[in-house]
Amino acid sequence: MRSPLYLLEQGSKLAREGRRLVISKNGDVLARVPLIQVSQVIVFGNSQITTPALHLLLAEGVEVVLLSQAGQFLGRLAGPESGQGSRRVAQVLRSRDPLFTLSTAQAIVRGKLHNLRVFLLRYARRLDAPDVRAAAESMDALIARIPRTTAISSLMGVEGQGTALYFGVWKSLLKAPWRFDKRIRRPPTDPVNVLLSLGYTILAQNVLGAVQAAGLDPYIGFLHQLSYNRPSLALDLMEEFRPLIVDSVALRCLNNAILTPEHFVPGEEEQPIVLTPDGMRLFIRELETRLTQPFQHPETGEQVNYRRLFLLQSYALAASLSLEPAETGPRYRPFTVR
Repeated sequence: MRSPLYLLEQGSKLAREGRRLVISKNGDVLARVPLIQVSQVIVFGNSQITTPALHLLLAEGVEVVLLSQAGQFLGRLAGPESGQGSRRVAQVLRSRDPLFTLSTAQAIVRGKLHNLRVFLLRYARRLDAPDVRAAAESMDALIARIPRTTAISSLMGVEGQGTALYFGVWKSLLKAPWRFDKRIRRPPTDPVNVLLSLGYTILAQNVLGAVQAAGLDPYIGFLHQLSYNRPSLALDLMEEFRPLIVDSVALRCLNNAILTPEHFVPGEEEQPIVLTPDGMRLFIRELETRLTQPFQHPETGEQVNYRRLFLLQSYALAASLSLEPAETGPRYRPFTVR
């Protein structure tokens, strides 16, 4: 199984050595990695990639993702797109079908809220926290409202209420000294939000790669509508995975003292607080462990990991595009946990 190559060391250089990638800094070799082991190169901050290395990566279909040192998304470099032209045409046509768009978006929101509910119930049992259990039980009423929505805007309202309910009890999930008041995205202003934003950025890039591998256009979504330079479909498909991957890893790192307050330092004005380089390595290590840990698919029994699951869900959505217009009801089945 291939995995991403992270360039975290500031001032490092990625070069080509035959079919290997060589990471060096100031003339010292830090690592040699066979290309066959690399699915993606994720560059943080001030690192260089030589032209021969870039040519090799793009020729072999290995995309390069550029992030700021703090983990903000800057851009992507990728080789030729998939030749699945007919699949993309079907995707465009389906995105213009109000019934299909709404039913697919409803399935996505249902999957997300279901997984949020299960996540909270697990913590409620573990912590014996009545407020967390109450929030989980309140999610049932929101899930019941999903089939009654008649427009994406009203569906987004239900999704927003569920997300607010979920993060409203996060303060009860965290051990001292960590605090969390609310979800703050741009920019994140506390350690918890820093981890969530960074984790969601990395998750989005993983899902985006799977969407492209399935021959779909990542910019044409169903829940997330068209917006310039926004990978709407990748954002759609990552919704059900947010609590299962990023949220669980963030809580594990904070509550198990894998990360400490010393791993967070003041940043620039546009990024008030940032992870230290060591903190970044620790968080990415835990995130990678979560992404690559094998488990049994609850429905098929197949041994999978989350990266494999991103691809399976992308193909499931691609298959739903060919359904006959006369068929009604949800066509995409989100991945849900029990």
